[in-house]
Amino acid sequence: MHATTIQQAIQQLKESIFVRVRHRALLQYIEAPSVDETQLFFLLLPSLNGELWHDDLQESATTVGIVQASLFEHDKIKEKDATSKEQQLTVLSGDYYSGRYYEILARAGNIALIQKLAQGIVERCEQEIVAYEDTYRTMEQWVDSLCLIETAIIRKFYEAHSFSKYSAVMMHALTIQRLQKEMYTLRGHAPTAVGRAMENCFGQQELTHLLTVAIETQQKLLTDELATLQLSEAVQQFIWQIVKVETR
Repeated sequence: MHATTIQQAIQQLKESIFVRVRHRALLQYIEAPSVDETQLFFLLLPSLNGELWHDDLQESATTVGIVQASLFEHDKIKEKDATSKEQQLTVLSGDYYSGRYYEILARAGNIALIQKLAQGIVERCEQEIVAYEDTYRTMEQWVDSLCLIETAIIRKFYEAHSFSKYSAVMMHALTIQRLQKEMYTLRGHAPTAVGRAMENCFGQQELTHLLTVAIETQQKLLTDELATLQLSEAVQQFIWQIVKVETR
């Protein structure tokens, strides 16, 4: 498998998600749903690694992508007052996407995946709430929270379909990506709620150091996991492109 084939699979899944949630009235006022292609790659990782992948699994991956789009739309306005028409429609779009994924899974009778995704959403939201609590947390606790926020939904998808052997690689890679994002925002860009909470705990200089150490630690853990999980060279190269680290 080549990188081009991987990218084509991601784009196919992305288009499938767009088709399922496209709504003419919403698109008049807001952008098309946002989907993270890295998240889509990890949804497809078992398939890209040669696991048996039937139409029901592709349908499940599509609905999980819709869940991610729904959560992302809500994240866009979480820290703003939803007063403008665009903001109100952004909230509604997130609700609409949620309804679409419930409809698709319910129609397919996939109650087990609905239950798993519900658990993942709860876990994710619980960790996001932590950012608004005025309590001190260690860097290890913050890393654990960021890991759950980034990976809970895909981990539940893996559990539902007996692909849990891919969880560790996925979790370390997506955690590195999120830590990189927090490092980027710390350098003067729009911070996340978690980023502000971490900076309040440690201060900017100390947080920069802690993020650097955390990224390096997660890199080592990812290296160890990749050494034990048999993935094609193209898939491994794609993962390393995702987690390319620049902490200077």
